[in-house]
Amino acid sequence: MQLPPFCLMLSCLQVSPDQSQFFRYHSFSLSCEDQLNGTDWMLKRKTSGSGVRDCGSGWGTTASGASCTVGTTASGACCTVGTTYPSDTGMYWCESGDGRRSNNSIEITITDRPVLLKCPVLPLSEGSDATLHCQAESLSSDHTFHFQRDGLFVASSRTGEMTIRRVSKSDEGLYSCSIPEVGESVGSWLTVEGNGTDRNGTDRNGSSSAPPAASCQVSVPRLMCHLVVGTPFLLSTILLGLIYRDRNRAARTDAQRRGSKDVVMEI
Repeated sequence: MQLPPFCLMLSCLQVSPDQSQFFRYHSFSLSCEDQLNGTDWMLKRKTSGSGVRDCGSGWGTTASGASCTVGTTASGACCTVGTTYPSDTGMYWCESGDGRRSNNSIEITITDRPVLLKCPVLPLSEGSDATLHCQAESLSSDHTFHFQRDGLFVASSRTGEMTIRRVSKSDEGLYSCSIPEVGESVGSWLTVEGNGTDRNGTDRNGSSSAPPAASCQVSVPRLMCHLVVGTPFLLSTILLGLIYRDRNRAARTDAQRRGSKDVVMEI
């Protein structure tokens, strides 16, 4: 299994298969990956029934080194849950001996519903493709699959798959799927990291394959702010100009009167 970009420079938890929902009696494996310092990690979980426990202490089977079948390195620890039950639903993470945690934790749900959604667990980079799988516990070729995001209809499929091309941050959300006359899955959150290429062709460095459009737009709030701040200064300048003009006019009038030799006599 190729490491996703999220795990290349971080310590992270991975799940195999890459999903957070499982039917009862199925199995999954967990792996702690550390690409930097090879810290010895332990897999832990917290469930509503048993609290916080290490792998091997009442749940899962531990493995390490060459026996670790999840991921591409042998730097971390592995844990396999051979037969799942609803009591295995909870939060899973990696933890070192000194109490440091992995950069991610995963909420795994063991569902007793007849439908589940397979959604990528780790964050996806912008610009990559995301494929969601809707699966019924009882297989049939006559199913029609409906996909929802945040409770709103997104698409229908006859194959049970929905692919989102070149995902962006706007594609994040809580996804679920349903099969008419069968049931609906619980929701799974799809996370997108803003360090790839978005749908407009912009890469992580901000360059774009499309020429930038010229923009002369000014926001209304900013324009109003400039008007409110600038108006008093403008009025003060006009008032001072008028006062200066009147004073100069009065001074010229006085000078003309003093220089006049005409004598005005009143009777």
